[in-house]
Amino acid sequence: MLLSRAPRGRKAWLLGRGADPGGLQLPKGCGRPRFLRRPREPMEPTEKAKEERLVQCPVCLRELPGADINPHLDRCLQAGGAEAEPPSKRARLGAAPPGSQAEGQPEEAHPTAGSPVFSLFHKGRGGGQSPAGGGGRSGAGRDEAAVQPGHGCAAALCGDSLARKLEGRPLAEQLRPDTLGDYVGQERVLGAQTLLRALLESHEIPSLILWGPPGCGKTTLAHIIANSSKKNGMRFVTLSATSAKTNDVRDVISQAQNEKRLFKRKTILFIDEIHRFNKSQQDTFLPHVECGTVTLIGATTENPSFQVNAALLSRCRVIVLEKLSVEAMEAILMRAVRSLGLQVLGQGDQHGTPATGSSSKSSEFPVYIEEKALNTLAYLCDGDARTGLNGLQLAVQARLAAGRTTPLNTAKGGAADAVLVTEEHIKEGLQRSHILYDRAGEEHYNCISALHKSMRGSDENASLYWLARMLEGGEDPLYVARRLVRFASEDIGLADPLALTQAVAAYQGCHFIGMPECEVILAQCVVYFARAPKSIEVYRAYGNAKECLRMHTGPLPPVPLHLRNAPTRLMKNLGYGKGYKYNPMYKEPVEQDYLPEELKGTDFFKERGT
Repeated sequence: MLLSRAPRGRKAWLLGRGADPGGLQLPKGCGRPRFLRRPREPMEPTEKAKEERLVQCPVCLRELPGADINPHLDRCLQAGGAEAEPPSKRARLGAAPPGSQAEGQPEEAHPTAGSPVFSLFHKGRGGGQSPAGGGGRSGAGRDEAAVQPGHGCAAALCGDSLARKLEGRPLAEQLRPDTLGDYVGQERVLGAQTLLRALLESHEIPSLILWGPPGCGKTTLAHIIANSSKKNGMRFVTLSATSAKTNDVRDVISQAQNEKRLFKRKTILFIDEIHRFNKSQQDTFLPHVECGTVTLIGATTENPSFQVNAALLSRCRVIVLEKLSVEAMEAILMRAVRSLGLQVLGQGDQHGTPATGSSSKSSEFPVYIEEKALNTLAYLCDGDARTGLNGLQLAVQARLAAGRTTPLNTAKGGAADAVLVTEEHIKEGLQRSHILYDRAGEEHYNCISALHKSMRGSDENASLYWLARMLEGGEDPLYVARRLVRFASEDIGLADPLALTQAVAAYQGCHFIGMPECEVILAQCVVYFARAPKSIEVYRAYGNAKECLRMHTGPLPPVPLHLRNAPTRLMKNLGYGKGYKYNPMYKEPVEQDYLPEELKGTDFFKERGT
């Protein structure tokens, strides 16, 4: 290694300061201190070096001395509640064109005007605006502001242009709440005094199966549990049964075993659409849920009684989530309106009242939405929050595009250059009511049961409603026709023997012409059955006959000899058919027994005691 003597003045300055020479090395065994020459430019005087050793805070973008950066960074992180993210996982933006910064303006006041700023810390669901930045973002919908406590993700969208808020992820994903306080609906399950809420707040999370219709909050509840568990040192893993394989599940379980053995750390495994796993795949969870290696949370839209293994079901608590009420949907939509900075135009209002106290940026058109449009959307989405929020996003995006390309007429109650979202725009975006119906799932059996009971109760209006709901939902008309054939004998029977003829004719008509022409054939049959007299005499008598067979003890009694057929001479010699009286040959009633000896006098048409 070649050594060179440092200049006399610089050497004396280093020794006098007592500073760590850094890249300068002392050779072993040398009596005099010798230094390597720095490859970079020589060091400046002390005062100037201290001025240049300023470090920029990655959170608030202020420049501070290096000695003060660590305490300042701790204060910034505690105030914003942000989490660190590796720079490699963020999208890189190109540098801004030179000269984009205003002259004479300090660089601190415009952190996004010059070179792009890559924030190292941001919240998972939304990022925080920098105190000096005024809401600028380096990317459409990628780094979002930190969520203020009590406001969920709704506050994360404030400060950006409306167009950027609507770009990227769906609105339902952007506004997904992070805490139980922001969770709307499901008061029966997650109310203030419920068992599940108490368990979640105490961070004692059992294995759960979340069962409910689409858009009722199953995935959101799992997301809230994930946020809470990560803050308490637990590990949360998400898999989707639509894409995950058995090996993926085994890998997660293996990692969970290591985490539990080495670090005493719990693992929560969330399986979305768990009913897509077959029985053998579901069996993979059994021993690990049993011994507590993983806490399983499954979400499904299908009845767990049919789609989840009984053994796995016994190890989990089933939480039934109902579809959201109209009131809950209105609250969710109003939170979305506030987050987007829209203005609600009520009936009789000359100008919309700002939902957040501030309208859109001055460079954009003010956007109004009718209060009636929000109410209509809350009804049409049929309790599906995802459908409602995405429908609102689609309607606003369509109106913004129209407002930028064509001049608008004077909006009702607004300025001439305003963008107005009306009830017609909402209906156009949804096209029709979102009908919840699954031909192979729970609603299939629920609706046919409702149709059967409505006809039995002679309610022709309810019968037509449930029929229309099934057919409009895509049900096979031949399935409905087969059920009507059964109804004709089960519930009408001998009270109107022509009912069976009507049902068979309806089935043949549906088979001949199909949908949509056959819907009126089924409607005629359904109304006929609802108005027809009802009798279950035959249905009940046959049930009594089956019960007699089930309750019989010992061997069944043989058929009496006089009732047996005797096609051969041997059988005649054995007494088959002997003594049988052929009824058409007698003018008077014939006295003859037709039941076995043990059942003589039995009347299946009489009411039997239970």
